[in-house]
Amino acid sequence: MLRVLLVLVVVAIVLACAWFLAGLPGAITATIGHTTFQAATSVVALGLLIAFLVLYALFRLLGALWRLPRTVSARRALGRRRAGDAATTRALVALAAGEAAAARRETARARRLLGDTPQTLLLAAEAGRGGGRDDEATGAFQALTARPDAAFLGYRGLLRQAMERRDWAEAAALARQAEAAHPGAVWLRSERAQLAIRAGNWSDALALADADAPKAALAAAAADAEPDPARALKLAKQAFADDPSLTPAALAYARRLRESGSEKRAQAVVRQAWTLAPNPALAAFALEGIDDKLARAKAAQRLTAGNTEAAESRFLLVSTALEAGLTGEARRQAEAARAAGMNQRRLWLLLAEIEEAEGGDTEAGRRAQRDALRQAAAADPDPGWVCGACHAPAAAWVPACPVCGAAGTLRWGSAMGLVERPVPRVGGGTLVPIEPNGPGELV
Repeated sequence: MLRVLLVLVVVAIVLACAWFLAGLPGAITATIGHTTFQAATSVVALGLLIAFLVLYALFRLLGALWRLPRTVSARRALGRRRAGDAATTRALVALAAGEAAAARRETARARRLLGDTPQTLLLAAEAGRGGGRDDEATGAFQALTARPDAAFLGYRGLLRQAMERRDWAEAAALARQAEAAHPGAVWLRSERAQLAIRAGNWSDALALADADAPKAALAAAAADAEPDPARALKLAKQAFADDPSLTPAALAYARRLRESGSEKRAQAVVRQAWTLAPNPALAAFALEGIDDKLARAKAAQRLTAGNTEAAESRFLLVSTALEAGLTGEARRQAEAARAAGMNQRRLWLLLAEIEEAEGGDTEAGRRAQRDALRQAAAADPDPGWVCGACHAPAAAWVPACPVCGAAGTLRWGSAMGLVERPVPRVGGGTLVPIEPNGPGELV
């Protein structure tokens, strides 16, 4: 209906124009040399209109001929674009379906049709990875890094490849380049934190740690790895302030205080830590340099004064009293430890030494030693460093578990008695096993 009305309107306009031209009065005379032309005004007006229309059509035709090469090129480019988009779609479908060969084939076709755009390069990298062609993936990712608008995509892909190769140093360098290409990415901060832990860059891990991260463990490790004494003291103090019950943090702070000449403050730190969480490493630090055995026994009493009922306190008092020849005191402490429920192998071995010291080479003494050694064979295992996440034992404290890679999860105790606690992770994400790192390791 609208088309009919439009046609009627156009016809009415044409008729009105024709009626107007036909009604023009007068005539027009033109003389050229000896020739004179005369025509009615309406005829001249119609002729001028026709001439204008002819000239307009002629100019349009010439313009179309002039633009013909560009028009043909644009149409071809549009066709290539449509074909390239179709190839891209087919490659994506093949990748989703796990058809690596088809994905690589369609990706190659898309690159021929569309060129090396960020989309086709990323698709080529993923197709190469899916097909086991890491060289193709690496080349595509490197090509992406050369493009300012897609450099982050390239660095992200190269970072993922380095992590798969477990090349943590290269991965950390790529993470820094990715940060420069796209500052402030939340995902990248998390990855950089994990990489810093895996690479043993504890200062970087601490700087990138979020609110839920085990900052005390990271700061203690960073202090042990820091060559600058002033910076190391500051990090160790931070670690101890964050978690005074963490033995490595207390030892890191106490060592720096001792190195700076503040022995009293160092001993105070160790005593505070012992009150919260007794540990043999604290005792070794507190008794270091004391050669006199009686003096060592008295120093052990001072250390354990704030937490005398703990199993580690009892054991330390037994061992130092036995070394000093105070077998009566050693037996009293040992019996008190047994009465408190301590049934560890190391305690029974000390009881065997006490029996040997008191009974000597007598039948009763040998019998008492044999009884103590039999008890030791069936006793509970001695405590050690155990991961609170995977319950794997460790020979010494390290900032991250050598088995599961969780940071700050090693606690002093036994695999049976250690209470499982939430695993603090720097930045979140999935953790993978790492190798023990030398800096920050405590014996």
